[in-house]
Amino acid sequence: MGNSVAREDFEWVYTDQPHADRRKEILAKYPEIKALMKPDYNLVWIVSCMVFTQFIAFYLVKDLDWKWLMFWTYVFGSCISHSMTLAIHEISHNSAFGNCKAMWNRCFGIFANLPIGLPYSISFKRYHMDHHRYLGGDGIDVDIPTDFEGWFFCTPIRKLIWIILQPLFYTIRPLCINPKPISKLELINLLVQFAFDIVVYHFLGIKVIVYMLVGSILGLGLHPISGHFIAEHYMFLKGHETYSYYGPLNYLTFNVGYHNEHHDFPSVPGKNLPLVRKIAAEYYDSLPQYTSWVKVLYDFIMDDTLSPYSRMKRKLKGEIKQE
Repeated sequence: MGNSVAREDFEWVYTDQPHADRRKEILAKYPEIKALMKPDYNLVWIVSCMVFTQFIAFYLVKDLDWKWLMFWTYVFGSCISHSMTLAIHEISHNSAFGNCKAMWNRCFGIFANLPIGLPYSISFKRYHMDHHRYLGGDGIDVDIPTDFEGWFFCTPIRKLIWIILQPLFYTIRPLCINPKPISKLELINLLVQFAFDIVVYHFLGIKVIVYMLVGSILGLGLHPISGHFIAEHYMFLKGHETYSYYGPLNYLTFNVGYHNEHHDFPSVPGKNLPLVRKIAAEYYDSLPQYTSWVKVLYDFIMDDTLSPYSRMKRKLKGEIKQE
């Protein structure tokens, strides 16, 4: 897959994103999918178990030699940290308690954020909703790289560095593209997280802080699970904006690989996305899909025609209501 020449700009398109129209068409044909738009209460128990598993890991690694600490940080800590960010993604869609208990979801997201080490949950919610409403929107969708990223990270070595530094770019990109005033919930998220970090440092020491923070950075950087960052919307085939992955890593990522299905039906929790694909198979089986996130990373790095510019981007129509 790939384009024929190296890109020097984004792929500017002048049509609306395909997901809204496909959602209407599928619901007209398969109205039973509406029954899948309900909270996944198992998410509460799964996420709670993951958080407490990481707490146990904090205790187990506190006295390890540094070499073994870094080994387990990458092998285990980075996996569970990245998985926690995707649990927060689920919670941001109110999948834990439903739309009628939005504040419960926000508070639970702050709880799920604790093992990650840095405040993330509330800000992610604010920006991720824009990503769904205005996919590829110029100046609003912060999932789209900046022009500097597209221009500079265009060789295999530079793209490798870009992937390693993904956590940094996802942190600073909103400040460059679509800065928003900090909210009260974001302040609460920050204070709760930093208070938790101080308690961990006081009782368990610096090695646990390293395990927590470095694990989060590594898990979101050069890591097999991080292939989903590239796989979801980077344009490996001209004209296709969103791609799905149906492989085994979905078990660790709350089915985020079912990405066409997710954008078509963001109110359907990850647990039910395979059912969406099964019910409306004729809409999804013919769409481009991946079998390996590791191969996605390799192809993106090694193919000179692919870069952060390999994204569809669209001018926004009319006024965009900011929070």
